[in-house]
Amino acid sequence: MACPHLEYREANEERTFETARAYCTAVDAFVQPMRADICNDRYELDHTTDCEFYRNAER
Repeated sequence: MACPHLEYREANEERTFETARAYCTAVDAFVQPMRADICNDRYELDHTTDCEFYRNAER
């Protein structure tokens, strides 16, 4: 199950993107693709234990 703080957005306040980008609502910022792998629990990663953004938001 993906992180509940992960969204994919096709634009920010200044421009639109050809491909939707990973956005973390816990830190209110776009995140790098490697971070999105954690958010999506890919490669045996788990957002509940491997992501400090998630842990800080859930406290």
